[in-house]
Amino acid sequence: MRFLFKLIICLLTAAGVGIGLLALRSGDPFYTLYEWLSPARFQQYDQLIRAAAAANHLDPMLVKAVVWRESRFDPQKLGAAGERGLMQVSEIAAREWATENRTDNFQIEELFDPNTNLQAGSWYLHRAIMHWQQMRDPLPFALAEYNAGPSRAQRWAGGNGARPVSAREFQSNIDFPGTKQYVVSILERYRFYQRRGRM
Repeated sequence: MRFLFKLIICLLTAAGVGIGLLALRSGDPFYTLYEWLSPARFQQYDQLIRAAAAANHLDPMLVKAVVWRESRFDPQKLGAAGERGLMQVSEIAAREWATENRTDNFQIEELFDPNTNLQAGSWYLHRAIMHWQQMRDPLPFALAEYNAGPSRAQRWAGGNGARPVSAREFQSNIDFPGTKQYVVSILERYRFYQRRGRM
């Protein structure tokens, strides 16, 4: 009986060490452990994310990185400035999306629907990337615009007609600590998904 108890303890210890090493190798052990403990929460919108990303010519790993940062996969999240849902889409952005896509009788509460939110948020993110497509690396510019608006992003880029700045210069020009951290965290999460080859 004592031998069996020791064997079980050894197996559990080995399993724990193995899981810990795998989590560490992932690059973000806490995220990986949470994902293993609650796969439904972390993966339940993956199919919708892929569809919205494809419809808007985006990498689904990027869209999921934005969802992770904006709402931690909570479709009912309501932001301090009234942003809603998985991608924390603002009412202004949602109405622009609805007009562009000829969505009749759009109601702002529809942003709590994951599919609608992902379509609107992905559309807005794609538009921001297209706005900065002349840059060598448009992503930091687009993410700052997504978070803080086009006029602030333009100011951080040096204003209209200024010499083009690098992504690094642009990020150092961001004088909103929240936006600066927002851009860094999404880029890091995006690279995390890319390293492991899946969302």
